[in-house]
Amino acid sequence: MIILDNLKNEVMTYEEPLAELARSLHLEDNEKRIEELQMEMEAPGFWDNPDKANKLTIELKSLQGIKETVDGLKQQFDDILTLIEMGEEETDESYPDEVRAELDEFIAKFEDLRISNLLNEEYDKCNAILRLNAGAGGTESCDWAGMLYRMYTRWAERKGFSVEVLDLLEGDEAGIKNVTFQINGLNAYGYMKSEKGVHRLVRISPFNAQGKRQTSFVSLDVMPDIEEDLDIDIPEEDMRIDVFRSSGAGGQKVNKTSSAIRITHLPTGIVVQCQNERSQYQNKDKAMQMLKAKLFLLKKEANAEKLSDIRGEVKEIGWGSQIRSYVLQPYTMVKDHRTNAENANTGAVLDGDIDLFINEYLKWNNASK
Repeated sequence: MIILDNLKNEVMTYEEPLAELARSLHLEDNEKRIEELQMEMEAPGFWDNPDKANKLTIELKSLQGIKETVDGLKQQFDDILTLIEMGEEETDESYPDEVRAELDEFIAKFEDLRISNLLNEEYDKCNAILRLNAGAGGTESCDWAGMLYRMYTRWAERKGFSVEVLDLLEGDEAGIKNVTFQINGLNAYGYMKSEKGVHRLVRISPFNAQGKRQTSFVSLDVMPDIEEDLDIDIPEEDMRIDVFRSSGAGGQKVNKTSSAIRITHLPTGIVVQCQNERSQYQNKDKAMQMLKAKLFLLKKEANAEKLSDIRGEVKEIGWGSQIRSYVLQPYTMVKDHRTNAENANTGAVLDGDIDLFINEYLKWNNASK
């Protein structure tokens, strides 16, 4: 069949790119690292340090995932060629459709892996620290912040990443006023840096008795979690440290001691908070780590343009500053205003299916260098 010949030619165009991509991923080095991690995990006392053990477990899972993906793509490539050969002996007219579906699945997986290989900047492999801040609009904006928090946690679950809440202030009636949380996983920051900016929602407000259409804004700041002990000396007189009682959802989740920490760096105005740890000292250590990471980046990036590449531009949370719009009324569409990527399935996007927007941003960002 001519259609099968065309499909065979199309799949063969991926033979060399697939081999090149596999080489660029340094699979042999990854396999050695996997063996090292497996031996370390089998050693006595591995879980004596839970934080280190969790980090190594996440690293192992990520490396194994890359290997399994490449192996799966190679097998799928061979399977498609076998299907085509079998189809040449078939008379069933629906056979090319089956091959087309298999090829489309292969292409999608190949593109996802190719995109992940673009994550080669200095901090891309780090965990990501995200902070959502509701804009003006009261309950409506707080609800939108809660929806975005759910979207990112669902995305993290899809990736096999873990999520750790560092600080949370709930809305007066619903949703979240602001939340700082950490996504732990290989390349978490590399993916999440695409999300920094202002996110706009248009919908019929569930909090408006008149059923009017409402526009809400939430800003997202994204920073890499730089884990090494940064050699940064911060004079005590440059910091204001506030201790307060942790907020929570009520019941057993409420921390009844004043252990939450807020640190304000007076010269720069940077504010960091942490309340997830059980002791004041642990919260202070985590907050100091976050502050040092921000100051390190400020020092490293000498001008505002370079700083915006890492920290994200600080924009007003309102009209004209959004990076992405989520329209639920009068039609359904999610559109990224930087790359023009669109998805009409708003339900899937809000449920964590945001890889299209992340991938398009990474391609767009890589092309602009």
